[in-house]
Amino acid sequence: MKYRVLSILRVLGLIVYLLFAVFPLVWIILTSIKPINEVYSFPIKYLPSRISFDAYRYLFSFARFQVYFKNSFLVATVSALFSTSFSLMSGYVLSRFQFKLKHFLLLTLFFVQMLPTYLLMIPQFTMFSKLKLTNTLLSIVIIYTGFGAAFGAIMARAFFKSLPKEIEEAAWIDGCSRFEALLKVVLPVFLPNVGAIFSFCFVNSWNEVFTAVLFIHSDHKMTVPVALYSFVSKAGIQWNVMAAGIVVALLPTVLVFAIAQRYIIQGLTQGALKG
Repeated sequence: MKYRVLSILRVLGLIVYLLFAVFPLVWIILTSIKPINEVYSFPIKYLPSRISFDAYRYLFSFARFQVYFKNSFLVATVSALFSTSFSLMSGYVLSRFQFKLKHFLLLTLFFVQMLPTYLLMIPQFTMFSKLKLTNTLLSIVIIYTGFGAAFGAIMARAFFKSLPKEIEEAAWIDGCSRFEALLKVVLPVFLPNVGAIFSFCFVNSWNEVFTAVLFIHSDHKMTVPVALYSFVSKAGIQWNVMAAGIVVALLPTVLVFAIAQRYIIQGLTQGALKG
């Protein structure tokens, strides 16, 4: 009886937690499909009297959200690909080779993760201004790649350390070079880990807003977070349009995690076996 009561309480606790966690998302979706007069109505109408897609039509016609979406997808994909590539190379070197300042480099990678983004904005902006790269998508791709590679290198190092060296040594005996062994033997085994690193780098690049707001000024170069930020003006906030933009912005991240969920879980648990 005691265990049954505990199980019921545990299930009720999970239900309450899910309600609190899911309610903001449900509210955003409902706000995005409400008629404009019901968005600002008082008392609050929780359910729309009719479904309206005016906010989505405004989003893709007047707000040109498809341009911002394309920019974000390009920036997130390119930076995630570069971050994943650099992470794998860095993680392999840190796990397989012994050299001076190795521990210092590891501490530096951990330290970079603790630095707030806004502390680096002024030196980054000064450097890219001198290079004439401000207000370009290339500038934020470089910055996102740097942060993603630092985070991914730590993950990749743990992944590589969990793999026995005997697998590579067997490939060397068969005539493979170190690079061929890495490419043909190690990486196929590590595909779940590669998916985990790519997914995290993609989502972090897609959702980042502070750097993009600082570096991007032209309307046609805005990313999705910058576009959502622009909906806040002195005249007020276009809640229904912003809600529609948030719903659209969530789709790529939800899709990435839905596709890579199995690989992310498998990759993280594999990397956690040995650090």
